[in-house]
Amino acid sequence: MKNFYFLLISLFIVNLSYAQWFWLNPLPQGNILLSIYFTDANTGYTVGYNGTILKTTDAGIHWSTQTSGSTKYLYSVVFTDENTAYAAGGDGTILKSEDAGASWIALNTGAFYYFYSVCFTDANTGYAVGYNGTIFKTTDAGANWTEQTSGTTNALKSVYFTDTNTGYVVGYNGTILKTTDAGLNWTTQTSGIVNNLQSIYFINTNIAYAVGWEGTILKTTDAGTNWSVQTSGTTVMLNSVYFTDVNTGYATGRSGTILKTTDAGANWTLQTSGTTNDLNSIYFTDINTGYISGEAGTILKTTDAGTNWLALSEGFTDVLFSTTFTDDNNGYAVGWAGTILKTTDAGVNWAVQTSGTTESLYSVYYTDANTGYIVGDGTIIKTTDAGISWTSQTSGTTAYLRSVYFTDANTGYAVGYYGTIFKTIDAGINWVALSSGTSNSLFSVHFADANTGYASGEAGTILKTIDAGANWTLQTSGTVNPMMSLYFTDINTGYAVGSSKTVLKTTDAGANWITLITETACSEYLYSVYFINSNIGYITGSSGIILKTKDAGANWTEQTSGTTNGLKSVYFTDTNTGYIVGELGTILKTTNGGDIRIDENNKKENSEILIYPNPTTGIITIDADEVENIEVITMQGKQIHTGKEKHIDLSIQPKGIYIIKVVTGKQTKTQKLIKQ
Repeated sequence: MKNFYFLLISLFIVNLSYAQWFWLNPLPQGNILLSIYFTDANTGYTVGYNGTILKTTDAGIHWSTQTSGSTKYLYSVVFTDENTAYAAGGDGTILKSEDAGASWIALNTGAFYYFYSVCFTDANTGYAVGYNGTIFKTTDAGANWTEQTSGTTNALKSVYFTDTNTGYVVGYNGTILKTTDAGLNWTTQTSGIVNNLQSIYFINTNIAYAVGWEGTILKTTDAGTNWSVQTSGTTVMLNSVYFTDVNTGYATGRSGTILKTTDAGANWTLQTSGTTNDLNSIYFTDINTGYISGEAGTILKTTDAGTNWLALSEGFTDVLFSTTFTDDNNGYAVGWAGTILKTTDAGVNWAVQTSGTTESLYSVYYTDANTGYIVGDGTIIKTTDAGISWTSQTSGTTAYLRSVYFTDANTGYAVGYYGTIFKTIDAGINWVALSSGTSNSLFSVHFADANTGYASGEAGTILKTIDAGANWTLQTSGTVNPMMSLYFTDINTGYAVGSSKTVLKTTDAGANWITLITETACSEYLYSVYFINSNIGYITGSSGIILKTKDAGANWTEQTSGTTNGLKSVYFTDTNTGYIVGELGTILKTTNGGDIRIDENNKKENSEILIYPNPTTGIITIDADEVENIEVITMQGKQIHTGKEKHIDLSIQPKGIYIIKVVTGKQTKTQKLIKQ
């Protein structure tokens, strides 16, 4: 892991809230980033999915999470001075900050379409463009916005003004619009292409470049009257273009693509980005120093004009499908292309293990601290040494397997596509095919005891066995939605979850299933269900969904995940400590059951001592009155800090678990502190 430490301080707002799921991977976070902007050599911002806003004040070494107050996708960010910023995004959202990003307020635009780009020509005058040909303008620093007539219904992706009156917009189907009267009228320019355009950049009043789909690069030298097609050398989508002088420019795009030209676009050469993640936005602070942000929270930096790009973000970014822990500290996550990750320190660090396969892995199950099984695309692998080595098992099938479950050290089941069910009674040495009685694909298997088990899958399929898999009978689920996950809390009580946000429950061992939740018009999938005890359970799904029940499913509350990434699997090691894995390498953790605590008065009640953020990657804050001493020690008892300062910088300390002790005039608080 790279030695970068990211400052993830949660900022207080009037209605103080603490979202208790935090990022373990990637870091500093894993939401897609769509736009990046710097106000000076050191101070920069990047925005993206789920209302994400990150800020750096040290040229990208540390990034702090800003409180946007929004969960909308933010596509564009721009500053009119060092303090005043605008971020535009989904559903007509435009946010404004007047304190360098410390706080953001939502402006009333009157729009409901997505805004993809925002641009200001002075402190008061700005433009936002977006879906369905939308163009909005403000002349009073965002207080009011009026819709302009664009003359098109094509999505407009990027806006750029060269002076107070002259501006350009590019968008889908080769759309290029120009105004010479500050947006009063927009005229269509002839681009000569039908490819979608994503970004436009002007070097001066006459020379500009536009980039887009299928490697499209256009250039004009006469203020948009004529556009010529450049040879990019690629067919991938290009998302952003930026020039540092009249000859030197860069374009970024899909699959880690970075192109550079040093001859005003006559030739473009592919740079080594070091990533395959989509790169969405590029910005240079000088001729040598540039930044890129993109998919899975990717942030890159160059200090040598693009010869080398250094990753400022870190972590695994392919999809993870399943997670499990064998104790409080040792856990595993498995996923795309044979990926196995292991942690031995409760998620602080994750090491890549050698799986011996490039097939995707969908489910992991351990029967003891050392012995584990993973199934995937035509694959069953086993470890007997806590993941140090993995050996392929002989399953006799090439079927895609999606779930594995063991009832004891020797007896296990695996299910998959086309009704596949396999069983082993010798700890995986041999696997035999069982007759499921269905051709529907099966996605989950769970046993309530040694003999009684269930499998769920396509078209609302739920199967049951009462003889350890010898026979399987179809249950009446009452739904045709695919059921992605099963979990039983006792011999009679079980839950199944699936598409259309469907949640089913049985209290009579599967004889009847009642619908707890279903949203027939909903496209959301629920991927995983897990119960800590008979009452407390969790469900995770697409778009960052986390649901929690405290009353055996009678009521479900949605928790704040902080992401819109699909969440594929959830597992708890105790009542409070849980882990979630999912798309783009997402690994989340909670240490308080995922609940959100709200202090409506923004005051500590009963002289409460607050220590945040925890985990931390840098600075921690102690919010307490009458502080007499604050001590931080290692787990080995070595003191690394003592004093009364309420802000303590742990950036230089190694990752791990520490003890912090806060003594005030009224009380003493001691707790564990995780340094990431």
